Amino acid sequence: MLIVFFVLAFVAVGTAISMLVTRNAIYSAIFLVLNFGTVAILYLILGAPFIALSQITVYAGSVVVLFLFVIMLLGAERLPGGEPLKWQRFLAIPLILVLALDFGINIAREGGKIGMVDVPPAGYGAPVDVGKVLFTQYALPFEVTAIILLSAVVGAIMLAKTDKAGRRRDLYKREQQQEKTP
Repeated sequence: MLIVFFVLAFVAVGTAISMLVTRNAIYSAIFLVLNFGTVAILYLILGAPFIALSQITVYAGSVVVLFLFVIMLLGAERLPGGEPLKWQRFLAIPLILVLALDFGINIAREGGKIGMVDVPPAGYGAPVDVGKVLFTQYALPFEVTAIILLSAVVGAIMLAKTDKAGRRRDLYKREQQQEKTP
């Protein structure tokens, strides 16, 4: 089981890095789906089938479809890639070092007990328990997330609508200029 975990972890990290490095937005979204799938399989291994199904349904299904909808609507897959800002590299290197240090400290603290997981309590990850916690303790973050996603969709539609209106206006102006010139 430990070998399966490391293979899945390697695939999850590989797809996450590929998602970040890929210039094409469509390929990046496909790598994101693969990443969500491997994380869902990891949830299955941990004994949380409801969370795994939610991972596939909510993230790989809804969120990635929303991303693809926005990408296709705005035509972002054809946008030229920009040069990264210079300050990003200076910020990224210390953050990578802090992450590596934190990873090393956590492994040292656990004493190399990777893969040793306690048995979860009965009902762990059951739909009833997840629903109770989600809609009682985490109702406000759940609603805020819904509002953020809704505003992202409305913003994408408004950006696309403005872009189309601008193109129509430019086309109309060109037609008017062509009619005026003999």
